[in-house]
Amino acid sequence: MSMIRDLRAVVRPSSRPSLRKETSTPQPYDTTRDPATPSAVVDCAVYRDGTRLETGKPLTPQEAMRLVRRDGGFVWMGLHEPTEEEFADIAGEFGLHPLAVEDAVQAHQRPKLERYDDSLFTVFKTIHYVEHDRLTATSEVVETGEVMCFTGRDFFITVRHGGQGSLRALRHRLEADPELLDKGPSAVLHAIADHVVDGYIAVADAVQDDIDEVEIEVFSPGRKGGVSRGVDSARIYQLKREVLEFKRAVAPLLRPMQLLSERPMRLIDPDIQKYFRDVADHLARVQEQVVGFDELLNSILQANLAQASVAQNEDMRKITAWAAIIAVPTMVCGVYGMNFKYMPELHWKYGYPVIMGVTAVLCLGIHRTLKRNGWL
Repeated sequence: MSMIRDLRAVVRPSSRPSLRKETSTPQPYDTTRDPATPSAVVDCAVYRDGTRLETGKPLTPQEAMRLVRRDGGFVWMGLHEPTEEEFADIAGEFGLHPLAVEDAVQAHQRPKLERYDDSLFTVFKTIHYVEHDRLTATSEVVETGEVMCFTGRDFFITVRHGGQGSLRALRHRLEADPELLDKGPSAVLHAIADHVVDGYIAVADAVQDDIDEVEIEVFSPGRKGGVSRGVDSARIYQLKREVLEFKRAVAPLLRPMQLLSERPMRLIDPDIQKYFRDVADHLARVQEQVVGFDELLNSILQANLAQASVAQNEDMRKITAWAAIIAVPTMVCGVYGMNFKYMPELHWKYGYPVIMGVTAVLCLGIHRTLKRNGWL
């Protein structure tokens, strides 16, 4: 149980991870890479008894596997957007299945879990919340990346695509817990899964704030007459698109997490496997949130369109009311503009003021009637 508590402490250093981009300083391996090592390799290390083997220089994949085959342990290699040529030798060295290699190189894969001979291939979608001062019709709310994981008996390979989802900090936290790393590649797979899902939780909370902001604007009273004028529908559509992108990352991952937590697998340590249930539970909660976001945005959009329609009807009613008032002087002026020769009022001393007075009284009476009935 103490090992599991350490596991949770490693993969969850805080209750809500930072939503901003990680700006950690590049490690020496990034700048002193061996010429024989593919440029896509971010880090390659051998772990034995839970401790990183210090070799004094960066290891190539071939050197790392020779050390593991000779003395035991496992290799943990991280790559970032490798090309087919860069990944070909690595795939051959570790015996990776060609279909999984193709998926890892091309990216844009759906979250999934696949078994190939003596390895597991897992795809995660990473989600990063894009900070913005105000939601607009073109605001980017979430940014996605991918992490592909190859889990074998004596190796663990991660392939990242996109600018987000760096695993350097997670690697350092795991290295600080040798008891956990001694469980092998399955402990690293669990740590990455938990790290990704915790990121979903943080992004879901941030997206909730954006939805609350739009909801408040839609249902806040209007400036005139207590009628809301609605908000720009394009903003709501944009938020719906971003939520849909979030949903595409979360929903397909439910089944893989259930398989990892419920179905015995040779490559997953039994002590680690049952803690995938915790990841699956958190993922299910995020899935419920995202589905709720989509339904809530549909309701907000419908309410916004209804309010816009009500506001337009209110405007048309006011225009009609003023047109009715203006119709009285228009009619009078139209009659007197005909220049008939025999019109008694034309030669009457009080004809002009009487006609103007009657017109004003009629206009005032119509105005008061319409206002009392709520048309003005």
